[in-house]
Amino acid sequence: MRRFCSDSWVALGEDTIHKLRFNSPAGGLFPALKDCYWWITECNLPHADLFLSQNLKKIHISMSLLEEPENLHKILPTIALAISELPASTLQHLRVDTGRGVPWAHLKDSLSSVVLRCGPSLTEFSSQIPLSDAAVGHLIHLPYLNTWHVEGLPPSYSPSSFPLDFPPLVKFVLGEGAARGWLSMLKRLEAHVSPAQGTAPLSKTKESLKYLKITQLTSLIVDVPLASSIRMFRNLVDLDISTFPNEGEDQCTFKLNNEDVAGLAMSLPQLESLLLGYPCDKNTCVTTVACLLQISVHCIKLQKLGIHFSTTNIVDEFKSLSEDSRFRELRSLPRCPLQRLELHRISLVINELEYGSVVNGMISIFPSLELLMGFGMVYWALEAR
Repeated sequence: MRRFCSDSWVALGEDTIHKLRFNSPAGGLFPALKDCYWWITECNLPHADLFLSQNLKKIHISMSLLEEPENLHKILPTIALAISELPASTLQHLRVDTGRGVPWAHLKDSLSSVVLRCGPSLTEFSSQIPLSDAAVGHLIHLPYLNTWHVEGLPPSYSPSSFPLDFPPLVKFVLGEGAARGWLSMLKRLEAHVSPAQGTAPLSKTKESLKYLKITQLTSLIVDVPLASSIRMFRNLVDLDISTFPNEGEDQCTFKLNNEDVAGLAMSLPQLESLLLGYPCDKNTCVTTVACLLQISVHCIKLQKLGIHFSTTNIVDEFKSLSEDSRFRELRSLPRCPLQRLELHRISLVINELEYGSVVNGMISIFPSLELLMGFGMVYWALEAR
């Protein structure tokens, strides 16, 4: 057997388990097992060792079934022990998904110990559980790591504490509370060049990184320092800042202006998908539809977009775009093939006559636009045209 999914053996009786242990070979029930999906339940947790193999290449652990907080603390030590004993030397993929209510701190040391035993074969690591500084440093040193989901703050920064070359990451996911610290640290690293080799630590990552995702359920302020840290990754294909506006906030957390957005677009010409936080309904941000034209012209491959912009004077702004000489050259250039514009909660109050001006203005910026995605509704732009 090469692949095993644990969610089908939750009801094994003690007699069956005893027989399996008595008759299992030294290498476990499946000594040739390469891929294991372990869906932790209270029933299967004590017997996980029967279904693991020292030859595992992929391990995916899910704790989404642990929905009873009163029982969770009772089995946390067993979960921690089971994770710490995972075979790691041949792993290529390690993923740990924790459900809500799982106290991550209790599992930090166990998962960190597994990471420290992983060898150079590891290419993908994903977990919501923060790691120790030593484990994070070990991941950074792995030469073929290309996918990394990291939580929490980065280790204390000093040029001597990091390798001369970061791994060639293709996908980098920054979880809750991780984005600003990590991006700030990477920006400082970018300025450090090794006197011995004359290379920057991020040279490989800057070349290889295609997908950058920031996942923060609480509002993340999207401002110039955050954007300037991202601009160095010029080969990004997908930039996804998945943060939702808080209902109780009076001000928009999107702090970029049109010039800031234009600079970001010019720095990331390979983008096919761009989400700069889900737009809110505050109408207090300073960006306008003028920044959309900059994005369309400079990100010529873009197909999906979500960005905050004010709609207070949207009809006049579309008119200005069509008449202002500063935008004449931009209006003559090719536009991106954007098909979907994410409006989320952006408010738009216009009369029937203004509706056609807004739709035509949008299509003049995005000629391939098919739909505008709003909260709870879809506006079909092509039909309106």
